[in-house]
Amino acid sequence: MTAPLLAARGLTKEFKGFTAVNAVDLDVLPGTIHALIGPNGAGKTTCFNLLTKFLTPTSGTIQFKGEDITREAPAQIARRGIIRSFQISAVFPHLTVLENVRIGLQRQLGTSFHFWRSERTLHTLNERAHALLQEVDLASYADTLTVNLAYGRKRALEIATTLAMQPELMLLDEPTQGMGMEDVDRIRQLIKKVSARCTVLMVEHNMSVVSSIADTITVLARGAKLAEGPYAEVSKNPAVIEAYMGSASTELVGAH
Repeated sequence: MTAPLLAARGLTKEFKGFTAVNAVDLDVLPGTIHALIGPNGAGKTTCFNLLTKFLTPTSGTIQFKGEDITREAPAQIARRGIIRSFQISAVFPHLTVLENVRIGLQRQLGTSFHFWRSERTLHTLNERAHALLQEVDLASYADTLTVNLAYGRKRALEIATTLAMQPELMLLDEPTQGMGMEDVDRIRQLIKKVSARCTVLMVEHNMSVVSSIADTITVLARGAKLAEGPYAEVSKNPAVIEAYMGSASTELVGAH
């Protein structure tokens, strides 16, 4: 059996007597797209913040590649190759698309502030930045000011800057939120494409996205794990349907 890349055991977070995440076990296998879903208030965001170390668990453990990272800071786990998109992809609106990706590359190389680096070094970064933009279908926007990009393409740029950090595990928080259908489809295809080079864990509300690309789905409800498995399995789980209720459950079952 394949060892998990990221493993949580008994992950719990309490806020002044309120248990937001309750004894959650989670295994994210290497080379997969793993989705974390659940109705509003299920604890998805809190769980995500625990896994990315923006919150410290009340109890439980988190391991990455078999090593305990439960008490490590966000910067430490980023150096391990666990990259949450917004950590390095708050794009600079008045830089070009290419310059944004190059900043991500410079951070990875530790040359962020070495402005005296030779043009030859920058040229190497430019080549890599152009390759990343090609990968996310933004090659023709390289010289465009980021402020002028449509929202969906800004999200694609965020993914490119995340990829510039060479993640082993990429964490995406609602990557298609607020998008129109065309942009949703573009980002869906992009996530599927980049999953060939790194493992993806995402929180996502859009069930059509989840059903079409996620290998494994973990369903949370009231802070606890309700079900886990492929979409075809969890979407038929009576407890999952009941947790979503009404129109949301119709969306869940009918998304594929």
